[in-house]
Amino acid sequence: MQTTARTFRTFAAIAIAAVMTTTAAVTALAQPPKPAAPAKPATARPSVRAPATTITAVRVPGTGPINDAFGKHWAGARPMKVAMLPQSVTLPHNPAPAVTGLTVRAVHNGTWVAFLIEWKDDTVSDKIVLDNFGDQVAIQLPIDTKAAPPSPMMGNPGGRVNIIQWRAAFQHDIDKGPPTTKSLYPNSWADVYPDEVLSANDARPYSGALGLENPISRGRATPVLDQFAEGWGSMTVKPDQHALGSGVHRNGAWHVVITRPMASDDQNAPRLVPGDRTVAAFAVWEGGAREVGARKAWSAWIPVVVAR
Repeated sequence: MQTTARTFRTFAAIAIAAVMTTTAAVTALAQPPKPAAPAKPATARPSVRAPATTITAVRVPGTGPINDAFGKHWAGARPMKVAMLPQSVTLPHNPAPAVTGLTVRAVHNGTWVAFLIEWKDDTVSDKIVLDNFGDQVAIQLPIDTKAAPPSPMMGNPGGRVNIIQWRAAFQHDIDKGPPTTKSLYPNSWADVYPDEVLSANDARPYSGALGLENPISRGRATPVLDQFAEGWGSMTVKPDQHALGSGVHRNGAWHVVITRPMASDDQNAPRLVPGDRTVAAFAVWEGGAREVGARKAWSAWIPVVVAR
């Protein structure tokens, strides 16, 4: 009897479960289907612009020199990251340069072309005293824009280049006036200077580089030197200076503009017209890291396009 009772209860439980399952299924079929959840709109991926591999001098309105590092004309100029290399070709080497990269933009207005060169530098080195050096940057352009580019190392015999160099010390002298001996060497003392007791001609041998008419020692109206070269040791300052420039140190970085006429009577400068293609190279010195002369960072040739 107990077995029969247990068997009966088992069959009853199975039957109840079957009825409940069937009822649930019928109820589910009778209900209208739930609307599908609206699809989430696809999130547009931000476009990633490939790094520039060419310096494009975009056309901007205006005439004359372009000499403002913070002017609105730079807004449309795409920045180019220029990798700087250790100078290890000639002595003294500079195996670990302080500046490893520049950001370069370029614009032109049909008559002048300008390059904005920027780099990080927490210190300002703009005074030249014994065993101290100044911050500097230079751009190099081949004079013959139609021929194969010469060596980026200041050109080569028969491959002349135009090198325009900005110097922080020149900028300091223009902005704040030339330094005095006392400001450069506060502990120095002199009872008399030769030019105070001698004629200009007799005092000339005592005036150092200025007495030898070294163009770098003259008072300057612009902080850039317009030069040409055909290889190491051939750098020559042009007798007629056509290039201009300006530099500002702001927020731990230098912002330097170097500008020159696109065409002139200068035989030692490139002639550029809208639509031209050429190349440019760069060099930079951080005076606070004791960089001067061959102790510099330099770049390979970078393609340049002068937009129409």
